[in-house]
Amino acid sequence: MKTQHGIKVAVIGGGSSYTPELVEGLLKSYEEMPIAELWLVDIEEGKHKLEIVGNLAKRMVKKSGLPIEVHLTLDRRAAIKDADFVSTQIRVGLLEARKLDEHIPISHGVIGQETTGPGGMFKALRTVPVILDICRDIEELAPNAWMLNFTNPAGMITEAVTKYSRVRSVGLCNSPINFKKFLAEAYQVDENQVLPEFVGINHLHWVTSALVNGKERMPELLAGKDEYSAKNVPTLGWDPEFLQSLGAVPTYYLKYYYMMNEMFDEMKESLEKNGTRADVVSRVEKELFELYANEELEEKPKQLEQRGGAFYSEAAVHLMRSLYTGRNDIQTLNVANHGIFDFLPDNASIEVNCVVTSEGPIPLVPQNIPEHVKGLLHAVKTYESLAIDAAVSGDRGLALQALVHHPLVPSVSVAKVLLDEMLEAHRRYLPNFF
Repeated sequence: MKTQHGIKVAVIGGGSSYTPELVEGLLKSYEEMPIAELWLVDIEEGKHKLEIVGNLAKRMVKKSGLPIEVHLTLDRRAAIKDADFVSTQIRVGLLEARKLDEHIPISHGVIGQETTGPGGMFKALRTVPVILDICRDIEELAPNAWMLNFTNPAGMITEAVTKYSRVRSVGLCNSPINFKKFLAEAYQVDENQVLPEFVGINHLHWVTSALVNGKERMPELLAGKDEYSAKNVPTLGWDPEFLQSLGAVPTYYLKYYYMMNEMFDEMKESLEKNGTRADVVSRVEKELFELYANEELEEKPKQLEQRGGAFYSEAAVHLMRSLYTGRNDIQTLNVANHGIFDFLPDNASIEVNCVVTSEGPIPLVPQNIPEHVKGLLHAVKTYESLAIDAAVSGDRGLALQALVHHPLVPSVSVAKVLLDEMLEAHRRYLPNFF
């Protein structure tokens, strides 16, 4: 992928607290990928944050001495026009909506989580129509652009774009890059010497192989005591006998399925003591924006790593650079299935290792798909596909079927109560349903 003009990057949701990390990554990669224009765009409600983050971005660029123009705008179409890359990192309804996604299910005895279960479904219902609206702008104004989606639930958003638009898109998550870093650190080697194999869909994957300098390390990883987890998921330990017989390392999000009762109890206790993750993130963000507003600050502050999405921008910049230079390296991405998993539809979004070429990612068929993970994968993917179609159509019947068939929802009666209450709570962001 080579451009006639300098590279233009548009960031939709530019007022996000993550943006300074993205800017840092773009500055570090300038020699291989010379960005000419960086457009940070947000909505009226996010204008204050956009100005704070945008001014920090300008100071970072000025300190670097690189000839990059930084534009701050509320005009999404101007930002997208002729862009080479459009990165999406939006939160429809802001953190207040996330709180509802977490609090309401817990009050009905169900896991309340941002991307998993009823909370994840309502995030998708709010977000899919907005993302598809962005896609229509990209189709018209930047038809050759790559859309890199970080907006959660990332797999569902990527699938919606695949099904309902012509935009070239790839979904990204920071979970795989974090596991790669963990593996490299555990064996004291460089990151390019490790190759974990990921099998699954976004926030529902298993690592089925862990090569370190070409040697398989999975048996000792499964036998070891070091637990891999992340800041935004409670760190309850896995059952060692279960892990051994599973034969794979599950992503930490799988604790919501494999250890549902323990995770629910921990969430309920946390909600009663100091709120859910949304409440914690609100506090962290407040501190970050106070730091960002300091006119002396010219670099990404260390505190950003506490935000829960560490290395997300590193993953984004890796992907941009590989698409631009045709590096043909292996990255773990959310892409259309196209027969990789024969038990899922072709247009389903899956999360697997891909070779990233200048023409786009080529997914690699995993060597090992354990038979016992296929059922859960199929069930959650069925829920996701129903929820995506419900988001586009505003069909309550489809939304109910999606919720009832989610493995974390215990019954039709609970699903109906949750659906009614959450539709009403998010009414202003769900015009399709009203």
